[in-house]
Amino acid sequence: MSAVNYTKFNSAVFLLTGIPGLEDFYLWISILFCLMYVISIVGNSIILFSIKTDPSLHEPMYIFLSMLAMTDLGLSLSTMPTILGIYLFNSREISLDACFVQLFFIHSLAKFESSVLLLMAFDRFIAICNPLRYAAILTPPRIAKMGLVFLLRVVATSFPYPFLLKRFRYCRDNVLYHSYCVHQEVMKMACSDITVNSIYGFCITLLTVGLDSLLIFLSYVMILKTVLSIASHAESLRALNTCVSHLCAVLLFYLPEIGLAVIHRFGNSSSHFLQMVLGYFYLLVPPLMNPIVYSVKSKHLRERIIRAFVK
Repeated sequence: MSAVNYTKFNSAVFLLTGIPGLEDFYLWISILFCLMYVISIVGNSIILFSIKTDPSLHEPMYIFLSMLAMTDLGLSLSTMPTILGIYLFNSREISLDACFVQLFFIHSLAKFESSVLLLMAFDRFIAICNPLRYAAILTPPRIAKMGLVFLLRVVATSFPYPFLLKRFRYCRDNVLYHSYCVHQEVMKMACSDITVNSIYGFCITLLTVGLDSLLIFLSYVMILKTVLSIASHAESLRALNTCVSHLCAVLLFYLPEIGLAVIHRFGNSSSHFLQMVLGYFYLLVPPLMNPIVYSVKSKHLRERIIRAFVK
């Protein structure tokens, strides 16, 4: 292939990457990923169905949980085509336009998941620190407005990504280290100066995920302060127990998110494998585990799900 044709080829596609060195086991790995996707999609669908069909679950906590389930469904569906394509069919090529669409949805949904986790922290903060005004503060119209504001925020901040990347010319090997497209990796494939993209991505991450995580932390500081002031030890434990599911969801989402951000910013070639593992954990594990954690910890939701299957 001539140099000219090679450059055109690389400017038209990116090559996604599976787990290097394990090509002989791709079929077995694909079965694992298929199982994870099935559990994620079915689990989150059951959560949504249970909340929609049971009027007693039309409370703020469960409304926020349904928002989380819809976001997790979106994340699963955004990454499933390319990940399963690699491991089932060895289909590594993805066009620039398809890559840009995928990264827009991945970044938007990931940021919206962060926003929903913040809303859920606010829900727990009001429920524990100001329980008498809980129903008056978290009314359905107010919840809808908060959700809409955060949805507009993530769309507005993620919408420029494809356009910032589309202006570049890509003439390198164009091999990505993930099985899907993300802005912070695609921009490194460009032959041009990526300073604007790098600064924009860093600032947006700070103003969305960074700010959300800080506000969640402050919410739990206030919750802990309130709980410690409760005289009854049993009441304190009961109040903290209502936060366990949300804390699990926060840790599952933010720990790999922070790890990936550090590696993308400061990592070298030796950190590619860790970057790949954290990438899979970040996008596949929260949608898998969130419905399981909430179903186990929420007695009301668990009973509703059991009733639905018993019938």
